Amino acid sequence: MAKPSIALTESFASIATISEDIPEEYLNRLLKFLERVGISGDVPDHCNTEDFYSNIIGGFLKPLAILRGRVTCLVSVKPAVTNIFGGFHGGAIASVAEAVAFATARTVVAKDKELFLGELSISYLSTAPKNAEVIVDGSVVRSGRNLTVVEQEFKLKKTGNLVYTARATFYHMPVSKL
Repeated sequence: MAKPSIALTESFASIATISEDIPEEYLNRLLKFLERVGISGDVPDHCNTEDFYSNIIGGFLKPLAILRGRVTCLVSVKPAVTNIFGGFHGGAIASVAEAVAFATARTVVAKDKELFLGELSISYLSTAPKNAEVIVDGSVVRSGRNLTVVEQEFKLKKTGNLVYTARATFYHMPVSKL
């Protein structure tokens, strides 16, 4: 195994196998990157609570319009949901897409049906910078007896530029009556 010159290797040594054919220079850069993004870091106690992430995402979402088959929300890209490059974090985008898609599907699916998210695809076309506001427009493309498909567009409020698109497929499941 290549011997990196940084102490970070010790934190990975107990959990990761590091290939011997990776040049030391590359390994050092990789380990520094992993350290910078917080890989193997500790989760602070105040963050280790039930629904912590959902509460963060919900706190940045504001509904603008709710119609049958359509939900529009505003999301603020605050530092808590940005990545190390200063843009909207991909995981946070996926969480927003999931929340808005569920809300949109619920406008057309009967209350007695549970929704199961079967598929969520996202296209990251650009990025929304820190402190930007993004309009998320969700609309039902198709809804039948067994599934509902929702499409979303994420556009920068300031310019109207399309930054992300998402498509979610929900399966309808009858609530069991015991």
